[in-house]
Amino acid sequence: MDLSGVSIVGLRAFREVAEKGTVTAAAVALGYTQSAVSRQLAGLERAAGTALLERHHDGVRLTAAGRVVLRSAAAALDLLDAAARELADRPASAGPVRLGWYPSAGAILVPRALAALRRGHPAIAVTTREGSSTALVRALRAGTIDLAILASAPPFRPPDSESPPLKRRTLAERGLCVAVPAGDPLAAGDAVHVTELRGRAWIAGPKSAGENPMGVWPGLDERPRIAHTARDWLAKLHLVAAGAGITTVPASLAPLAPPGVRVLPVRGGPDERRRIILAWLRTPLPPAAARVAEAIEAAVAEPA
Repeated sequence: MDLSGVSIVGLRAFREVAEKGTVTAAAVALGYTQSAVSRQLAGLERAAGTALLERHHDGVRLTAAGRVVLRSAAAALDLLDAAARELADRPASAGPVRLGWYPSAGAILVPRALAALRRGHPAIAVTTREGSSTALVRALRAGTIDLAILASAPPFRPPDSESPPLKRRTLAERGLCVAVPAGDPLAAGDAVHVTELRGRAWIAGPKSAGENPMGVWPGLDERPRIAHTARDWLAKLHLVAAGAGITTVPASLAPLAPPGVRVLPVRGGPDERRRIILAWLRTPLPPAAARVAEAIEAAVAEPA
């Protein structure tokens, strides 16, 4: 294996494909054609002397050799980016920090943390992106984000089985509730029994590969009838207010429910808890990323 002649463009293309899971999505993100990305991948595999990716009908997966090359590629690209910041006279404490977050974290948690950072550490430049926990874990492995706020459901397994393990910190554990129209019979009590959820129309997020649709009660003992699909949590809640269906919602988002919506716990089934987890790969965390992690932890601890 001789990677000495590999181009930076090739490393970036490989990292993007590893994160996005498809050549098409990587090409769109990079602004290249699919053939250009494929050529970069082919050159990298020739230099490595082995296959780095397994091609499947639904995308690509890293081989064992690919995971080794990805770790080195991410480290090399991080060093180049750090050198660029140093040449631009930007201190390490000034960032940038790339933060990923699962959808509902953007309603309260992320804005609260960013506001605190602007007050206490205005030199830190934070860029953020929303994504499913699965996509954010891939981004951490690819080195395209520094920190990720993930959601975890029972039995609370590690985010993935890759090596080295991601570093994790549990920030909170909270209950999952359902949001129902205020005029619905379900809203008459202080809780909803799980059997009352049968046959209801659900408002759910787009289904990701390997994940259940967000917005449907996990313990439902029937195939859900999804009436509306929406990625945005506020849109889901307004659809509930309009009587279009019901949806699940973290207990922490109850204060954001618009008029006409009741957020209630569910009884009679397994206790559906959700953990908020902060994850990262690089250790020790650079100073700016460490400040962002502290701000996130403080934001979670604040009362709703």
